[in-house]
Amino acid sequence: MKRLFKREPLTNDEANRLANACNGHEEKLIIWTLLDTGLRLREFASLNRNNIDWQAHRLIVHGKGGPYGKRSKRRVVPMSNRVKPLLEGHFSLHETMGISPRTIQRVVNRVANRAHIARECTPHVLRHSMATFALQRGISLHSLQKILGHDHLTTTAIYLNISPEEAVKEYEEKW
Repeated sequence: MKRLFKREPLTNDEANRLANACNGHEEKLIIWTLLDTGLRLREFASLNRNNIDWQAHRLIVHGKGGPYGKRSKRRVVPMSNRVKPLLEGHFSLHETMGISPRTIQRVVNRVANRAHIARECTPHVLRHSMATFALQRGISLHSLQKILGHDHLTTTAIYLNISPEEAVKEYEEKW
């Protein structure tokens, strides 16, 4: 069986520190959108005005893979209330995101350093963090699978980073 690699998501405290350490519109746009949507780095970098359904508060994303080659899989990603005004402001002035993947990585690293997050913090760690927070808030694994754009539930299961304390707490609440 293929070994599955687990990345450690941010804790709630680290995510809050990261979000609060943002200076300016660009940093908030990058950090908050990645934390709240779970977009992959390249999906975020390639967003444009046509990917946004303003009335339904959602993003239409063309992700990796799919039956017809790269970037042919289409999925819907909910847009949080804190991300919507940031995207509105950005896309009212620009047609595309206009930020390179490398710049996004640098911004995430810079803000993580400012937030005093000692361990590795990358856009993909923010994706894992979003998935973990969604599960902790009660989103079903199947719904999360659709939001993240996974073909297989086993891929989504990689994001099940639940501490033993959280497992016991949930058991006690529901048993």
